[in-house]
Amino acid sequence: MAVRRVVPNIESRTMEEDRAFYGLLGFEEVMNHGWIMTLASSSQPAAQISFMTADATAPVMPDMSVEVDDVDAAYAAVLASGAEIVHPLQDEEWGVRRFFVRDPNGRVVNVLGHR
Repeated sequence: MAVRRVVPNIESRTMEEDRAFYGLLGFEEVMNHGWIMTLASSSQPAAQISFMTADATAPVMPDMSVEVDDVDAAYAAVLASGAEIVHPLQDEEWGVRRFFVRDPNGRVVNVLGHR
């Protein structure tokens, strides 16, 4: 399994201001579902940051997202490790398959793959 990108997720009630501020640092909006907005570097597209008001289908907001090339293999490995699954593996209407797991520091990690 390979990691494709890692994205910090920041709780925000000021998405317009976030877009403007991080635009000063070279970030551009690449996704916006209303409840989550992702900004990426135009020169390094995998350098991204997301701002969230809430999660559309999960009970908690994740602290970070890790995109992998095989989310089913990641889920099996995490499940076998005994780590706490916070949100079950499922397909989302916006084109990802994902689950949430709690890391040893108590942080919630959104592990996903694009379908």
